[in-house]
Amino acid sequence: MAKTEIKTEITGAVWKVLVKPGDLIAQDDPIIILESMKMEIPIVVPDGGKVADVLVKEGDAVTEGQTVAILEG
Repeated sequence: MAKTEIKTEITGAVWKVLVKPGDLIAQDDPIIILESMKMEIPIVVPDGGKVADVLVKEGDAVTEGQTVAILEG
């Protein structure tokens, strides 16, 4: 089964984690919402699948290009 790393495109703080391991998600579903410069920016998945792991928690600081979740599918 192929694994896909979901990465951030910006630096910010994890405001909300919308999924947990085991959740099934569809293409373009948001999985995490970041806060950057007082804006809420969703991280969406390019393809559907099953959430294998979430590598961040609410309140964590993230940098551009950091892996925040892993999908199977």
